[in-house]
Amino acid sequence: MSAQLLRRAIETQNRTWNAMQEIRAAADREGRDLTAEERQAWDRAEEELSVASGDIERFERAARLDEIDRDEVVSARGGNGGGEQTEADVRYAAAFRRYLTYGMSRLDSEDRDLLMGAHVELDTRAQTSASDVAGGFLVPDSFWDRMTEVMKAFGGIAAYAETITTGTGADLPWVTLDDTGNEGEFLGENDDVTEGPDLKFGGRKLKAHIVSSRMVKWPFALLQDAAVDVDGLMSRKLGERIGRRTARAWITGTGVEQPEGLLTNAVVGKTGAAGQVTAVTYDDLVDLEHSVDPAYRNSNSRYVFHDQTLKVLRKLKDADQRPLWIPVPAAGMPATINGRPYAIDNSMPVPAANAQSIVYGDIRSAYVIRIVKGITLMRLNERYAEKLQAAFLSFARTDGCVQDRNAYRTYQHPAA
Repeated sequence: MSAQLLRRAIETQNRTWNAMQEIRAAADREGRDLTAEERQAWDRAEEELSVASGDIERFERAARLDEIDRDEVVSARGGNGGGEQTEADVRYAAAFRRYLTYGMSRLDSEDRDLLMGAHVELDTRAQTSASDVAGGFLVPDSFWDRMTEVMKAFGGIAAYAETITTGTGADLPWVTLDDTGNEGEFLGENDDVTEGPDLKFGGRKLKAHIVSSRMVKWPFALLQDAAVDVDGLMSRKLGERIGRRTARAWITGTGVEQPEGLLTNAVVGKTGAAGQVTAVTYDDLVDLEHSVDPAYRNSNSRYVFHDQTLKVLRKLKDADQRPLWIPVPAAGMPATINGRPYAIDNSMPVPAANAQSIVYGDIRSAYVIRIVKGITLMRLNERYAEKLQAAFLSFARTDGCVQDRNAYRTYQHPAA
């Protein structure tokens, strides 16, 4: 179903885009401005185009989530999707599902023992909530796989940054490197090799900052309905919440008790001219691209910006009056700005005075995300019992930092 909806949204987008270009071409051929009727038609088409583009983003995300579901089914059947599960994995997943559905008090001794083997004490203020036990339980691998993939789907640059998964939350030294200004040398016969500038190593420690989903309330009736995929629904919703919060940190995080954001200490590659507090020009984008070292202007390079910025960029044309924005030609193929793919990340600032609203560069080389394998979930039985609801609370541990500041640059609007 998602694939059919995506195809229809792409057809609508391209049909609307072509209609807009016909309106513009007619005015250009006759050397005139748009008529009142043409302006009204253009405005209606612009609204339809925005809706279609938003639908494409939603349906592409839904398609990725559908793929996650299919992989999980294969994994659960012992197929190649996630590797064959051991008997212990299957038993733990079943015990965990019963814990989600009924709570700790309804489990038999065998299920309790299985869960307590994966009990985690959490050093967080959420401990003050009334829960079955002090802390929570590690989710099964299938739950973790789906939840982390959902986090990525809602995580903006997470789909393009380098991502590493660690088995523990111990501090992880991470080396940063800047060697773009150095080069080798040719040697003549019997020449000695000369000493060159030392590598400019930097570094920081990737930590395991705790991020929570906040409490999610579920009706008892929904939990105990055999027709409802509790594991799937819960992993999606918890993953979405954590994904949205980490996405914001990976763009604007301070680096203090949270990840360092891509924009936090970014180098500005181009500043707009006076008066462009909400505007961008074609020349600005060309200058921004060329402010990035050519080594990073490769097949991995892309733009990153807010959806409101895309609305501005869609109206731009190059020196030959060709639109910079080229829509999605078909499912699986990217739309482009000035021939470059882009990523929509609504954690980015919208166009405004002093805002760094556009990033361009090789995001994989620029940024690294660390995720600790071992998401924890707890069930709170008593707090909302009078409403016939249970509350669930999930914790993930993650960090992120810029690993190569030369791999990207930003466009910044002027102050006024």
